[in-house]
Amino acid sequence: MLANPQSRLSLLAAVLVASVSLGACSGVTDRTRGMLYAVTPYKVEVVQGNFVSKEQVDALKPGMSRQQVREILGTSLLTDVFHSDRWDYVFTIRRQGVEPQQRRLTLFFKGELLERFQGDEMPSEQEFVAGLDARKFSGKVPQLEASEDQLKKFTPAKSDSASGATPPAPLAPLPPSYPPLESTR
Repeated sequence: MLANPQSRLSLLAAVLVASVSLGACSGVTDRTRGMLYAVTPYKVEVVQGNFVSKEQVDALKPGMSRQQVREILGTSLLTDVFHSDRWDYVFTIRRQGVEPQQRRLTLFFKGELLERFQGDEMPSEQEFVAGLDARKFSGKVPQLEASEDQLKKFTPAKSDSASGATPPAPLAPLPPSYPPLESTR
């Protein structure tokens, strides 16, 4: 322990000089050009919610069941206890050097059937993927659809039907709602 007040004062001065010196080092100097560059910290990319593409919105039709909508869009991000006939899909992305993006889609149900939907203009899958990378591409975005010739390569063999084997039974439909995660006892 420093009992001498003059020692304490000199230690305080040394700490003060050291902190001011480190604060002055917040930039990197290019000695050849005499320029000072600021060092910027890395900012984490934040993606929240469900991305909904234009193709998914185009697949929605009034009169669809809740299960059919869930199969197309996934589970909604926001569920309001007071508005059980409304599903909100919200998507937000924040990236360094790019303006934050937010898109919303709201679906309204009447009972178990989709009545209507409204929201922002959604980008196509190609537009969204192309906008993810801030670098400029000189090439084309690859085609995301398979041609008829490509699909023919993956047709299943017809040996099961020729041998008389019965096809597997169709799967049972998914429930309209999921059971609670925690026990209700």
